[in-house]
Amino acid sequence: MTTLLGISGSLRKASTNTLLVRNAAEVFGADTFTLADLDLPLYNADRELVEGVPAKVQNLSDQIAAADAVIISTPEYNKAPSGVLKNALDWASRTEGNPWKNKPVAIMSAAAGRAGGERTQFALRLMMMAFRPHILQGPEVLVANSSNQFDENGKLTGEMNIKTLTELMDELKARI
Repeated sequence: MTTLLGISGSLRKASTNTLLVRNAAEVFGADTFTLADLDLPLYNADRELVEGVPAKVQNLSDQIAAADAVIISTPEYNKAPSGVLKNALDWASRTEGNPWKNKPVAIMSAAAGRAGGERTQFALRLMMMAFRPHILQGPEVLVANSSNQFDENGKLTGEMNIKTLTELMDELKARI
């Protein structure tokens, strides 16, 4: 029984990153797939001191810890991952233990630009280094011009997109 956690760095209902995570999960074929909820309060150390870690944050941390593998897809905002994703990473780092340690993680991105989020993936790798996950180094899934890369049913299109996504999910399965 494999458990896969998907994390989309976008809160938009029509997010192409959420579509990409869902497509990746389908290709992966886990027994259980959960899409994480990153609609979290902004990290504030004073709030944490008074109120502790919010239940939604602890739930995210528990989901990361329980998953056999994690897939993350993030848009590129100003050459970096979204604030939503960074906030979630900051909050999860405040929970007991390290849910990311030795966790197989696949990173991907869907972006409006022609590079498909190449810089956001580089920045995300740096952000996660302290958590010590096993981040796959490739193949890179960079879905450029993302609003035109999914059909009316939300399925990823384009031979290269599908090929690299399939290769990345095969590699992630092999790491479990």
